[in-house]
Amino acid sequence: MLEHRSAPVESLVYLPHMTTWDLTGTQRLVLLCNGDTCSTRGADEVTVALRRALREQGLDPVVHTARTRCLGRCDDGCTVVVQPDNIWYRNVTPDVAREIVDQHLAHDAPVMGHVSFVPHGDALVQLSGTRPGTAKPSGA
Repeated sequence: MLEHRSAPVESLVYLPHMTTWDLTGTQRLVLLCNGDTCSTRGADEVTVALRRALREQGLDPVVHTARTRCLGRCDDGCTVVVQPDNIWYRNVTPDVAREIVDQHLAHDAPVMGHVSFVPHGDALVQLSGTRPGTAKPSGA
């Protein structure tokens, strides 16, 4: 018998083996934090909502999603990152995940009320309203 942890049963897709997707044509990669803090804040539900919205919008062939472990922004959880745009989202709920698909992924308009970091030149800059983090040690 197959078991699941916290995702609703109807949202799970069981494959007979691990899958190697053909990523030809992929234009964006969405990283979905599923570390401990984000998981306690609904990461499974966010993942399901975002993936469902991608299918409904017909974007699944051009947007690949990947669950990650901790993305290092626990105070911002649930955290989602859209690449290659390098846009970091904070406090993502299932409703916000659908907005990210409808606005950012479908129409290139980031959901600014939930954006924590954006690219500026060769580096990320933190937007106001985002809790500052601990500086990473040099050489790390």
